[in-house]
Amino acid sequence: MHPNKLPKSIRFISFVQIRVAFDGVPWAFIDMAISREISDIDNRFYKAADPFFAAHPDQALTYDDVTLATLYSDILPRDTQLDTTLADGLDLNIPVISADMDTVTESRMAIAMALNGALGLIHYNMEERQQLSEVSRVKNHVHGLIQEPIKVSPDQLIGDVLKMVEERKFEFRTFPVVDDSGKLLGLLPGHVVKQRYAKRKVVESLTPRDQIQTIRKKEIAKDPITRADKFFTDHPGIHKLLVVDDDDKLHGLFTMSDVERITQEKKAQFKPARDSKFRLVCGAAVSATRNMFGELDRDLIVAHVGALVERGVDVVAVSTAHGFSKGVGETVKMIRDAFPKLPIIAGNVTSAAGVEFLADAGANAIKVGQGPGSICTTRVVAGVGIPQLTALYVTAQAAASKRVSIIADGGITKSGDIVKALTLSQAVICGGMFAGCPEAPGQIMEINGKRYKQYRGMGSLAAMKAGSAARYGHSTTTPAKVAPEGVEALKEATGSVDVILTQLIGGIQSGMGYLGAANLAQLRQKARFIRVSPAGIREAGTHDIVEVKTGRVETGQ
Repeated sequence: MHPNKLPKSIRFISFVQIRVAFDGVPWAFIDMAISREISDIDNRFYKAADPFFAAHPDQALTYDDVTLATLYSDILPRDTQLDTTLADGLDLNIPVISADMDTVTESRMAIAMALNGALGLIHYNMEERQQLSEVSRVKNHVHGLIQEPIKVSPDQLIGDVLKMVEERKFEFRTFPVVDDSGKLLGLLPGHVVKQRYAKRKVVESLTPRDQIQTIRKKEIAKDPITRADKFFTDHPGIHKLLVVDDDDKLHGLFTMSDVERITQEKKAQFKPARDSKFRLVCGAAVSATRNMFGELDRDLIVAHVGALVERGVDVVAVSTAHGFSKGVGETVKMIRDAFPKLPIIAGNVTSAAGVEFLADAGANAIKVGQGPGSICTTRVVAGVGIPQLTALYVTAQAAASKRVSIIADGGITKSGDIVKALTLSQAVICGGMFAGCPEAPGQIMEINGKRYKQYRGMGSLAAMKAGSAARYGHSTTTPAKVAPEGVEALKEATGSVDVILTQLIGGIQSGMGYLGAANLAQLRQKARFIRVSPAGIREAGTHDIVEVKTGRVETGQ
């Protein structure tokens, strides 16, 4: 058989060398054409998003209702890129966000997410002062050049420094000492910041200026991390490097551990998500707070968001169950007017009109999802909400015209769901996937030999009593008189966020490899959908076996 007689569907697109035999006669590595196009036959069954959803206008579909067709691929899963942009100045290396729930995301979770290239949204079911502290912990966790290091004055007492450490929950105890003009006087070492020295003045315990290694600001202008790394290599035993100007005024601080971490990051495929100052990225949820007269408390909202911005927050999320509402729109608009460049996430909605409404108010990214979460009962209690995949398609159409991002919020139970969600959105929000991690708030409890953590919906009665009633449009003073839209539950304890994200990332990359998508934009462009029957769903999972070892990664716990 001559190559020209091969079927048209595999001719003249690209060529590889393969050892084959035709009519019993072997050919040694002939050039055989392989099609990168979907054939006419495939097109009849596997459809792009527009024709697929247009063919199902009267059916609301979710993740398990569809599967994705595989396509020709010259992409290895390990080479796929998962970076995404949610707004100007808000870039993630992994398109995953931990939910702003009080049993999912506080500073420890947000730090772990950012270190993996993702984002954590710190919940607001806490005192405003505590939320500010949680944000500070994330932003101060690991720095490159700490451009505004915490300083102390020579006349302060060690006891005052200790109090500051405790109140602001610093994880370090070494501080530069400066005078009123900012001139460097010395360094207060951590080993003297103890209660036994509380009554001593800083000036009595500091390491004097002439014993401290420093570097001039102009020497690090081109590549601060590389220059600092060389300094630490050349000066064994020194772990902190202070940056001063020509007048010896303090302009920053490097620590060796931070520099080593960032140097190692350069070799990683998925780098930590950092801001322009090398700090980890962090988001915080805010409420459409009302005063005693039932009106939006503009002063309180703007003041709190301003305090978050001062702490370095990278994005705020106006989170409610019903984002297509007057109060949410006005809250987004007042934040946008007060902070023109601050990225804003708003939601939740499931309609194109809801996306347009929030985009016009000033939101950069819209959360989509009403009732898909494992602990959410909105659809049962209120009778509203749209299954997630249809909701994503509908909202994505409006988002494209408004040039805003879509975030799929809820309903994610496995990495395959994320792949499907990312065919229509720019990122996903997960709650239950992370609720069992040690980084999630809450204590581990043991029941019948198994370890669990508390997990509850923000619409549950307990969460609303703790402060989230406004999220569902109810008064915080009489939560017992409302119908909860969430439940309280237990989540089996899992491995760390690192372990969970490694599994999720691997699944996402595998899905992209099957579709020949090198990045998320190509995934959205190439995806082809088809409905799945109940029998098809059963077929997709393990069946007809006795499973002796699961696919879960062992955590050693």
